[in-house]
Amino acid sequence: MKKGNKQQTLVLIKPDGLIKSLTGNIITELSDTGLKIVGAKIVQVTRELAEEHYQHLKEEKFFDELIKYIMGEYHTKRVLALIYQGENAVNKVRRFIGSTDPEKAEPTTIRGKYGRITSKGVFENVVHASENEKEAEREIKLWFRPKELVQTIYPTESKEVKKVEYFWKK
Repeated sequence: MKKGNKQQTLVLIKPDGLIKSLTGNIITELSDTGLKIVGAKIVQVTRELAEEHYQHLKEEKFFDELIKYIMGEYHTKRVLALIYQGENAVNKVRRFIGSTDPEKAEPTTIRGKYGRITSKGVFENVVHASENEKEAEREIKLWFRPKELVQTIYPTESKEVKKVEYFWKK
């Protein structure tokens, strides 16, 4: 996870953050961490990806709502996935985003400013950030492939894979 003193963390700007046009605000606020973005992409979240991402919450009663939320069933079917890198990245980002519960988040944090709990009880907390270094590595490897990053952050290997590729029609 560490390369020298560098650490990585995954940040997801969730569907409610995208539909409310908060992407620029969130990235601007996270720039105050002094961390670098080493990966970024828009993702349409599949059920498989959502369930794998939230596997640790599978037994919770709110699991199905959480899966629908991250897949964009309530807002837009897109998520912006980002990898931030730098010293103490996990803790720095988590300090800036605030508590998972928007009502308990400090008002100056991202979730404190932009999050809400819907009348159905869904936490619209606009962003996700890795909880710790181990989770960050698992999540980054789940959301990104090595070639999608501007630098190598974990050991890689090459495998020959037969696959279908898509190209723009001429």
